[in-house]
Amino acid sequence: MSRRNRRDRCVPTDSTPHTSPADSTAAHAPDSSSAPAAARLHPPSHGPARILSAGHGRRRVLAIAGAAGAAAAFGLVTAPAPEPSPAAASAPQRPRRASRAPAVVSAPHTGTTLTGVAVPSGDGPFKRLVTGPGWRRVVRTELASAHRQRAAKAVPLAAFVQFTDLHLVDVQHPLRYEYLRAETASAWRPQEALSVAGAVSLVERVNALTGGPATGSPLSCVVTTGDNTDNNSLAELEWFVEVMSGGRITPNTGEPMLYEGVQDSGLRDYWQPDSDVRDRDKGVGYPRMHGFLRAAVQQVTSPGLKLPWYATVGNHDALPGGCFAAADARGFFADFSVGDRKLMDLPKSEAAQLWRAVDKGLDPKGKLFEEMLRSERRRMRTVTPDPKRAPVTPREYVRTLARPHAMGRGPAGHGYTEAHAEDGRLYYTFPISKDVMGFSLDTTRRDGHYKGRVGKAQLRWLKRKLAEHDDKYAIVFSHHTSTTIPEGGKELLALLRAAPHAVAWVNGHSHRNRITPHGTFWEISTASHIDYPQLARTVELVDNKDGTLSLFTTCIESAAPHRTDFTDLSQTGLAALYRELAYNAPGARRGLEGGEGDRNTELLLRKP
Repeated sequence: MSRRNRRDRCVPTDSTPHTSPADSTAAHAPDSSSAPAAARLHPPSHGPARILSAGHGRRRVLAIAGAAGAAAAFGLVTAPAPEPSPAAASAPQRPRRASRAPAVVSAPHTGTTLTGVAVPSGDGPFKRLVTGPGWRRVVRTELASAHRQRAAKAVPLAAFVQFTDLHLVDVQHPLRYEYLRAETASAWRPQEALSVAGAVSLVERVNALTGGPATGSPLSCVVTTGDNTDNNSLAELEWFVEVMSGGRITPNTGEPMLYEGVQDSGLRDYWQPDSDVRDRDKGVGYPRMHGFLRAAVQQVTSPGLKLPWYATVGNHDALPGGCFAAADARGFFADFSVGDRKLMDLPKSEAAQLWRAVDKGLDPKGKLFEEMLRSERRRMRTVTPDPKRAPVTPREYVRTLARPHAMGRGPAGHGYTEAHAEDGRLYYTFPISKDVMGFSLDTTRRDGHYKGRVGKAQLRWLKRKLAEHDDKYAIVFSHHTSTTIPEGGKELLALLRAAPHAVAWVNGHSHRNRITPHGTFWEISTASHIDYPQLARTVELVDNKDGTLSLFTTCIESAAPHRTDFTDLSQTGLAALYRELAYNAPGARRGLEGGEGDRNTELLLRKP
């Protein structure tokens, strides 16, 4: 890929108004004349094809073999209709065309959502999960046409895994605001005491993958896109490091081997698993589980990732509560975090007023929050203080990732260096493969708010770095999405559109799968691992050698079994329960898995 060819890239100038996938059915109606009837009726998602290697490392030639493989290669896959995004509507796109099956349809699918997905079962209010049919892979052609023979010469360029919004939670942390549950389901979740066991199971799943699900190419790394932790606390950060790099984690703070949070408070607003209290959650089918809280704070062992991993910061990693001004080693929030008082309930009128201020960004420095905590001290419960609950500054964040126990498969600092610790600029570049460069951004607002920001200095840095690495394809990583960065988001979109070699922007924050075309590149937003359906994603870049590139995205669940056993309080049993509790969480948002075109996809785009 020469620099001259990239600069000559033809950016689409089609004046036809963009047709959203949700607005048009004709745009993705299949051409019935170009495929056998069987293929039209049953478009396969992963037919019995094989990969033929030419023996030249990354220049592996992929081929579809056998009659069944040919049916998969030429069968039509109707592109789905994901929910339109305001950002997508702002840029002119090519109209959707009838789509061919993916260029590469064979590879190690085991353990991905191509072969099976957790689905609810049963008639009662509390649904049990079982294994349902996998999600097929579909082709999206808004940015380039899908040529029929693209599999014959396709060359894999990169393959990696994205984790996002793990939200490893210290559920006993004094600064948590569970008492806002009636205002927002994200304030407290019945499953969150098991977040560490669930994350370890996700690591086990990635370790079991033998290659990219679409191409079979070796996976090069795991990249997190923020909210690795939940409360901006040192304890959570150390748990995250040990989950990713390996170690023994005791997800407990305060009194050793004793739970002191809302789930043993006797309050009916929270699931009391070890108690006979008829709480709100038992009213919708949550079970009584003797020993649950003891098991939730017992030691968990992580094997650590077998791949190198890189970290990207999110608002919950950097800000107390995920929304208040950046942490400091001193001050009210720091003192309260390590102290011996915890508020567990609040009158509904006060809770509603406090949440409105947070939701609208009216209290970025947390002054109203601080005043409320000071005034409610008499309602607080005594808990065991713990210095590990202290907030984490940017310097401490970087240096924790750089400690020897955090190394794992590397690299040292996981993208960050001592220079980042000193200047607080938490953005960097890193190689994904020989042909692809990664750019990790910091979209958090240090002055407070859960929405994102990209300042002018960071935009200048990104523009300079994109120019320096214009001999490689560029993939940008951030926590916030294009629709959740009110300051600098439009400028970031314009910068990426102006960089011919930028092929993808990968992010999280919204806890929802959504894939959006932006004229010359794709935005890939992935669901969280704390809210159901608890997904991560693999991303693979392929050169089709026909003037197009393909980005393959594949969703993966953790290694925990879909079926649960309420008597199994082992590490694996808790990881399975984590998923089932998340599905049944009262008030939880539905549809976070997105439409078919937001999950397992082949995303075509023009080659620069």
